[in-house]
Amino acid sequence: MAADWEEIRRLAADFQRAQFADTVQRLSERNCIEIIAKLVQDKKLDVVHTLDGKEYITPAQISREIRDELYVHGGRINIVDLQQIINVDWAHVENRASDIAKYDKGVQLVLGQLIDVTYLDRLAEEVNDKLQEAGLISIAELCKNYDLPGDFLSEELSKRLGKLIQGEMDQYNRGVIFTPAFVARHKARIRGLFSAITRPTPVTSMIGAFGFQEHLLYSVLEELVNTGRLKGSVVGGRQDKAVYIPDIYAKTQNAWVDSFLQQNGYLEFDALVRLGIPDPSSYIKKRFKSNKLLFLRAACVGQTLVDQVEASVEEAVSSATWTDIQPILPSCLSMEDMGMLINEAMRSTNVQSSARVLGDTVVVSEKFISNCLSLFDDAMQQKAQKEVKSNPVFLITEDDLKQASILTESSATSKKEKREAERKKKATEGSGSVKAGGGGNAREIRIRKTKKKGRKDDDSDEETGPSQQNRGKPTAAPFMVQEEIVAVLEERVSDCPEEVLSELAEHLVRPLNKAYQEVLRTVFMSSTSSPSRVNKKKTMKDLQEEITNLYNNIRLFEKGTKFFSDETQVHIAKHVLKTLCTDVTNILVNFLAADLMMSVENPSTITNEVRVKILGKLSEEIRGPLMKLHNCLNGKTIEDFLTNMETCAEVCGFMMKKGDKKRERQALFLHRQALTEQLKEAEDPALVLHLTSVLLFQASTHCMLHAPGRCVPHIIGTLTGRIPTELQQLLSAYQSLVVKQLVSQSQSRKQEEAGGEADKAEEQDEEAGSVHTQLMALTPQVKDLMLSQRKMSLTED
Repeated sequence: MAADWEEIRRLAADFQRAQFADTVQRLSERNCIEIIAKLVQDKKLDVVHTLDGKEYITPAQISREIRDELYVHGGRINIVDLQQIINVDWAHVENRASDIAKYDKGVQLVLGQLIDVTYLDRLAEEVNDKLQEAGLISIAELCKNYDLPGDFLSEELSKRLGKLIQGEMDQYNRGVIFTPAFVARHKARIRGLFSAITRPTPVTSMIGAFGFQEHLLYSVLEELVNTGRLKGSVVGGRQDKAVYIPDIYAKTQNAWVDSFLQQNGYLEFDALVRLGIPDPSSYIKKRFKSNKLLFLRAACVGQTLVDQVEASVEEAVSSATWTDIQPILPSCLSMEDMGMLINEAMRSTNVQSSARVLGDTVVVSEKFISNCLSLFDDAMQQKAQKEVKSNPVFLITEDDLKQASILTESSATSKKEKREAERKKKATEGSGSVKAGGGGNAREIRIRKTKKKGRKDDDSDEETGPSQQNRGKPTAAPFMVQEEIVAVLEERVSDCPEEVLSELAEHLVRPLNKAYQEVLRTVFMSSTSSPSRVNKKKTMKDLQEEITNLYNNIRLFEKGTKFFSDETQVHIAKHVLKTLCTDVTNILVNFLAADLMMSVENPSTITNEVRVKILGKLSEEIRGPLMKLHNCLNGKTIEDFLTNMETCAEVCGFMMKKGDKKRERQALFLHRQALTEQLKEAEDPALVLHLTSVLLFQASTHCMLHAPGRCVPHIIGTLTGRIPTELQQLLSAYQSLVVKQLVSQSQSRKQEEAGGEADKAEEQDEEAGSVHTQLMALTPQVKDLMLSQRKMSLTED
């Protein structure tokens, strides 16, 4: 013992000497830092700087301090708080915390917080205290109070059920924990409440009225119903439309449903809903599994009612009549349901091809419809005969064109051969082909033969409009409109509803028109093949003479327009194009239409539509020039028309003869004679003025004129200086009176339509009477300007 104390005293003396002895070498702070940094760099030392840079700390020390802080804070601490407490970088704290949670089963890292098992046990004890007090607690409320995720709380609390927590979790709703006592109280309330219910009651209303827990209520209610404690059933599942139906009510309800179906043969879904059945379709399928029912939109129908409908449909088909199904169907069925039931009956009886449904509920046999079509046979034949006589051009079809193609091709071939022979003859005769003098003192020429080259390309731009759009699509002549068909059916078909007749007529319109087209074609073909139609065609010679005369007259009229201004020339040219030029075009078109069996007796009746229709049937070679000629009728110059007319005449095979001086004088004389005869018979002052001015123009200029009435003032203007002054003054005075008369008549007509004042009307009547008196006095004098023999001498050459 003495030796030990001696050793201690010696060591104390050595320690004291060491304390007071001077050091030979000391390391500075910087040297220490560099040494430690080198060791860390060489991975021989693992330390971490503190945030203030004054200390080093090892990872193990960080882990120890984290565990110490977790213990101090009661088993739950946030990593952010740990970082501030330990005073190192947040990443080092997070890494060490993750390692602790990974290797220590008693510690968990949840939402950036370290939580150990002691905290969870303490939390479970608090939850148990609340549960025992309230009887029911929800995980959602706990999440809000403890700021932890619901899944984590549910998992941890479920581990402690029966241990630290005296309760159980709802198996349908994992978010609720309750005690057995609470379940017992809840079950007792449910049992008592639903035992007292005597009519269908929505479960949701019970939840709202008595504050039941929804999922627990359904679980307890199903258990009580399945064990037989509650005499009833729950329909609608665990949804908002779930309804509890007591057995006493269900028995009465089922009896009513069975009786209604047996007596009426159908069940209406709305009636079952009013009866307290929320899902009628499922209820009926479950209640009547063995019955054969047809489910519609708003009801289900029994087999008895379906059989009645099928019998009615079969009877209508077999007797070739119609039947209305609506009277035998319940009034609660909608039109859509009736249609579904009728279609099902027709499918079952296999009569879809021999019957159709009209007016939603009327089944009509196809034989009945055929009989209705036969009612129009006589009327169809009579109308076809009348149509062929009145307007045969629109009746031609593509089949007719095919039948006429052989005749057309042979005719075109013969014409072509004839033209080739004439060409060869002209070529052999050389210059002798021109006839000068003698005979008719005229010369026959072929007009503008060079036009034929490239004609197809030149005409391609012109062939637009109706001819291309309607080519190959003949305009169908309608037989009857729907209203007319309804009127006939009302007379011939009895006891049929008006709306059914209207729909039947709508179905008959198309087949009637199709049948009518066949009748038209038959009548038309029979009429066109008759010899009388062939005898009515004009001979080639007569047509050529008529076309030549019209052509020369148009040329002479075009010459007369040169005496007027450009604007007046346009008005006169349009008038000539609409009259004479249209006539000669119709003659050419009607001539070509004869080969297609589309010609008419009077070419002047051919309208623009008819002309385009005929041109659309012609071949491409002929259609081009004729379409150009047709388009010229809407132009403003006569020269273009004459040029195209020469080309068309060549295409049609006519030899145009240009008029010479003798023919022109003859044409002038005949024109003057015709106008003079009209002037003799004329009584209307406006017509007298028109004829007189045209005759005076021809007498003074030796040029024919074909002008509209609107150009009369311009004609009178050109006569200035060409006729004596007194005649000019007379004509001008007469013109003024004619204008006054026309204006007065126009004003009187407007006042009659508007119901003007009587005084003003009397003044106008007096003025009109005065003008009329003066006109009657001057009319003979104006006529004498051309009718008297003395004045007629002015017209002699």
